[in-house]
Amino acid sequence: MVEDHDRCYRAVRSRDARFDGVFYTGVRTTGIYCRPSCPARTPHQHNVEFFPSAAAAQEAGFRACRRCRPDTTPGSPEWNLRADAVARAMRLIGDGLVEREGVDGLASRLGFSTRHVNRMLTAELGAGPLALARSRRSQAARVLIETTDMAMADIAFAAGFASIRQFNDSIRTVYGLTPTEMRGRRGGKTSGRLAIRLAVRRPFDPDGLLTFLGDRAIAGVEHVEGRVYARILRLPNGLGAVRLTLHDDRVEAELELADLRDTAVAVERCRRLLDLDADPVAIGDVLAADPLLAPSVAEVPGIRLPGQVDGFEVVVRAIVGQQVSVAGARTILGRFAAAYGTPATFDLAAEHGLTHAFATAEAMADADDTALSMPRSRAQALIGVARSVAAGELDLEPGADRDATHKALLGHRGIGPWTADYVVMRAFGHPDVMLETDLIIKRMLDRYGVDAARTATWQPWRSYAALHLWRLASTPKETA
Repeated sequence: MVEDHDRCYRAVRSRDARFDGVFYTGVRTTGIYCRPSCPARTPHQHNVEFFPSAAAAQEAGFRACRRCRPDTTPGSPEWNLRADAVARAMRLIGDGLVEREGVDGLASRLGFSTRHVNRMLTAELGAGPLALARSRRSQAARVLIETTDMAMADIAFAAGFASIRQFNDSIRTVYGLTPTEMRGRRGGKTSGRLAIRLAVRRPFDPDGLLTFLGDRAIAGVEHVEGRVYARILRLPNGLGAVRLTLHDDRVEAELELADLRDTAVAVERCRRLLDLDADPVAIGDVLAADPLLAPSVAEVPGIRLPGQVDGFEVVVRAIVGQQVSVAGARTILGRFAAAYGTPATFDLAAEHGLTHAFATAEAMADADDTALSMPRSRAQALIGVARSVAAGELDLEPGADRDATHKALLGHRGIGPWTADYVVMRAFGHPDVMLETDLIIKRMLDRYGVDAARTATWQPWRSYAALHLWRLASTPKETA
């Protein structure tokens, strides 16, 4: 996209919000970079250059526009769509891996040398992993400076900076302001409860998303009421609680964390749970071309793929859900959370009756297969997977190799294609899983004579096609 200068400029000239987060516009005459939909006067084409990431624009010496706030855009949908090493790296950087394990840790997860990872990211994104992580930290810090009353030292700590000096220098470089100037004259105070606004790429279907999550909500772990979703989070440095209020054009997130260093990770996982970085227009354009899906796409143009905040939890859900109703699975999962989960005491959680974080793989690995309230074969499959995850043999992190994980899951006794496909679809937000072995989807495909050649035309959005098929199967009026 960035190499096509004319196409990028057309998007800027039309202020096309679909490209927000996909590329960034640097204006040489002002030294600032913007999102494509910036409302300011469109600069002359010969005065602009385009960047594939905010970090690349910052590395080139541009500072963020204060009017369009390019750092508040949704993330690029490309990183969920692609499965190559660069996309895996971006998902891991987004999950805060560089802050926790450094570039060496990132390279180790990807299976490459540190030099090769730097070379790959710089070649495609115009910035290496350290610069990308620094840009992410600056964005997280800006949100906290402008939307909370936290003290600056706490913000630096929460955003992942190693020192106050590094925090001050980064904010000044990226935004052209000191942290104090950015906040103005408001006083600061330490608080473990944060309110953050999450950007959404429209159109957005919050009601369908909440219906899906609410039908599967695990008692004590998560709760849905109206347009509010609340749950306990398990994060790298401790537990947390979140309340997400979904609107048609944004999501308001309220967080209460045991450790403020988990702020950016918690936000990223909430975005992944709600699939906020999806490109609904691109998805709709492909799926609406099929007469079976077109009515559903027209009615719900912003359908989202429900993601997760814990990959292991998705595996447990998938195994428990084999040949069991959604309500029955909820009951079993609630028992698991109470018996093997971690107690959580947050005021925000208590407001919604939440008491536990879901069980860890380590806790489930030690479970007795006769005490799991499910057929023994499935209990043994669940314990086997838990042991693999606990031992590091099964990778469910955001940057995992999807194909390798899918193959590893199928290698476990008691896990078939449906379970493996469902895990890859939800745990990794994979946009192109068809789920042909799902009974409802299979029935719909057979009923309307949809063959493999036709479903191939739905690529690369077959996961969203599956959501539409589930929806069509549950509505009284189905349209061929």
